[in-house]
Amino acid sequence: MVIISSENMTDADNQQERLGTACWITGFTDGEGCFSVAIITNKTTRFGKQIFPEFVVTQGAKSLPALHKIKEFFGCGNIFINKRYDNHNEHLHRYCVRSLRELNEKIIPFFEQFPLQTYKKNDFEVFRSVVGMMIRKEHLTEEGHKRITEFASAMNRRKKRF
Repeated sequence: MVIISSENMTDADNQQERLGTACWITGFTDGEGCFSVAIITNKTTRFGKQIFPEFVVTQGAKSLPALHKIKEFFGCGNIFINKRYDNHNEHLHRYCVRSLRELNEKIIPFFEQFPLQTYKKNDFEVFRSVVGMMIRKEHLTEEGHKRITEFASAMNRRKKRF
């Protein structure tokens, strides 16, 4: 994680500012974030389905600086634009972390230290389990792949993922 610093601040001030930013990120994620595990058809994979865990925070163009602040804090991920051509006035921007290593080493430890307060905490717990299984290469076995698919089905509005 990136520690926010300034030459005019003491170490205690830096720590206090970092704590404030961390709490802000947790609250922001509770409102605008998502932990998801997508299961997509891919005939070139062993089981015909590919597993994609992803941490996302979405904002309109006017709030893009907030996503840049989150990206800077974690020191990983990317920001993408989802162009909208409907009746909305601005495009959506998505801060995404998809790297298993970064999810496991940065995102998950952060939310273990600064826990979510909404129902998203349940999705995070499932997400953490899936990422752990993938780090241990369990998704490469038929049984592990099936368990991850079942876990993913329990997340994010209970959509069935088959």
